[in-house]
Amino acid sequence: MRPIHHVGRHVTEPTTTRAPNIRDVAREAGVSYQTVSRVINDSPRLRPETRQRVLEVIEQLGYRPNQAARALVTSTSSVIGVLVATRAAAYGAQTILYEIEDAAREAGFTLAIVTTASDDRSVRDALDQLDGQAVRALAVVAPQARVFDLLSSTPLRVPYVLLDPERRDVPHSISVDQFEGARLATRHLIELGHRRIIHLAGPQDWIDAEARMQGYLREVADAELMVRPPVLGDWTAEFGYLAGRELLRGEDFTAVFCSNDQMALGLLHAFREAGIGVPEDVSVVGFDDIPEAAHYWPPLTTIRQDFAEIGRRSVDLLLAELGAGGRRHAEPIRPVLVQRSSTAAPRGSA
Repeated sequence: MRPIHHVGRHVTEPTTTRAPNIRDVAREAGVSYQTVSRVINDSPRLRPETRQRVLEVIEQLGYRPNQAARALVTSTSSVIGVLVATRAAAYGAQTILYEIEDAAREAGFTLAIVTTASDDRSVRDALDQLDGQAVRALAVVAPQARVFDLLSSTPLRVPYVLLDPERRDVPHSISVDQFEGARLATRHLIELGHRRIIHLAGPQDWIDAEARMQGYLREVADAELMVRPPVLGDWTAEFGYLAGRELLRGEDFTAVFCSNDQMALGLLHAFREAGIGVPEDVSVVGFDDIPEAAHYWPPLTTIRQDFAEIGRRSVDLLLAELGAGGRRHAEPIRPVLVQRSSTAAPRGSA
């Protein structure tokens, strides 16, 4: 519906509140909107009195330059886009985002963050939204392979980095070696003397869950132990609790490697409730080393991945792509085994 324009001084209409724009500033300052743009972008080709007048009007009107509009004028932007293709509020993703924000701010950039589901339409809509904000570079946090498949078929017009849990064949990616982390966890249990080890895995369509499961299977096979079918979970402590109760009904095992610390928490709850001692009767290893893991009872042996380093490297790579400093890191980030009190040699071992 088009606005109705009234002519004359005697017509009174309710006023609608809107944010002032660049043309409002130009009109009040008595200059062109191009001159206002030059002031915003600190052009040296302005008389001091003109600059001062425009700045005073900007302050008076409370005008705030729109990043996308500013980018159209300057052909540059100071915004890095972040696409988070998961709604799971996980510690890892949050830590990565905090570090990206800190590193970007230090380099003079701000963030435009879009969180979306991982289906094709939602991801495409999110990319369009970020494109509309004139981002200069893009970081993608996505746990599922289908998001990377979609991105590989979508031409991206800006430098980008994929925070990819495992698929290091994809260009512009940063990863923690999830496969090696799972091998570390499983090897730790084998070296303690455990021979009957169960793996509580993550969701089957998550890249990192698949990589951790494959690492467990490889280490067990290399040790020539019986391979037990992994239990497919959903990352939650509730699932870990229910899985623990079910395992105690019939499985013969002395250790469990959990694909994340939250499922390990639920598992510990189920074992404690059933009177099963950890690590006296069963050893438990987690993955991630969330801050609470050191305060579980017993404190959890787990695999630490450096989420903060993932965030820092992401911005480093994007800055290198933009020619704004930064550097590329060729090697993947190595996980570390953190030994606490939830693992020990199996009962009766020499």
